[in-house]
Amino acid sequence: MSEAPVLFSIVKLKHGQLGHVQLNLPKALNALNLDMVRLLTEQLQQWQSDENISAVLLSGAGDKAFCAGGDVVSLYNAMKAEPGKTPESVQTFFTEEYQLDHLIHTYSKPLIVWGSGFIMGGGIGLFAGASHKVVTETSRLAMPEITIGLFPDVGGSYFLNTLQDKMGLFLGLTGVQINAADAKLIGMADYALAEVTIESFVEQLADSELTDTRYAIEDLLASLSLKSAQKLPESNIAKYHTEIETLMSHASLADIINGISKWLETEDKWLNRAAKTLLNGSPVTQRLVWEQLKRGKGKALADCFRMELVMACRSASAGEFQEGVRALLIDKDGAPQWLYPAQENVPDDFIESFFAGPWTKQTHPLAKLGE
Repeated sequence: MSEAPVLFSIVKLKHGQLGHVQLNLPKALNALNLDMVRLLTEQLQQWQSDENISAVLLSGAGDKAFCAGGDVVSLYNAMKAEPGKTPESVQTFFTEEYQLDHLIHTYSKPLIVWGSGFIMGGGIGLFAGASHKVVTETSRLAMPEITIGLFPDVGGSYFLNTLQDKMGLFLGLTGVQINAADAKLIGMADYALAEVTIESFVEQLADSELTDTRYAIEDLLASLSLKSAQKLPESNIAKYHTEIETLMSHASLADIINGISKWLETEDKWLNRAAKTLLNGSPVTQRLVWEQLKRGKGKALADCFRMELVMACRSASAGEFQEGVRALLIDKDGAPQWLYPAQENVPDDFIESFFAGPWTKQTHPLAKLGE
């Protein structure tokens, strides 16, 4: 009998209890599927109303990943079976995933996410809303949806806009991987730790004499962060911060892409990879990232998720997302046949169709989100 895809346990603290959730598909890099979404949602809701649980910890099994994204292969199979449509199973997955992400953002108790290894796509959705976001020396964070013709969803319209100096636009367009020092620098993570295991953290928290669990968590994480500061990898963003910020401040998407394309000539592997990912990625996604961040700026969290559900369902019927997954994960030929050769060739009305949903305000599947 195989183990459950999500494991739940309770750790006794000196004052209260810690609910521990562990994503448990290490061979699949803990990629998030609908079963996992439902298990997580049910348990988090239960613990939120359980007065014995004073905080929650979310982590991933194995050394490689907290969560490397959503199970897009299942979505691909559904889209392939119903071309030109939004399969019901795809709408259901995105709806319930966004409800879970919103629950994490608005959780009433301290919620720690221990983000070791890869944190990508849907994994960022679980990570970004936590009250205590922890990265480690092995963390690699990215929103790489441009490589599969989707868009940085799971609340990206909201949290990418909160990052410092337009770094959210940079992450969304380039799909670039950032490390713990980068994440801490731009406000994507709260604490960056090195040479600290999750077992050691839990043990130290359980031994804390502090009666207020939130304060105990913050006191311990602050202390561990201080000891870790000199052991973290060097920040790539810090080296090129001014250059990136200046580029992202251009008034047009074309100017930003032209600027990034010059990094193809650089010897810096990180910048070079960012440029290649952008230029080989979906031109439709390039436009969607630009539009969603403009439209998401200033929007309430729930409204961002509502907008993204419209975008996600349209992505399922438009064809670009399906083709991107095929090229990267199904046939693995690395040669997607994108719908348009460049972002300037993508018709405005096609992009507009990603923001015009089939629902009224009252019939939207996320109508009650945030109420």
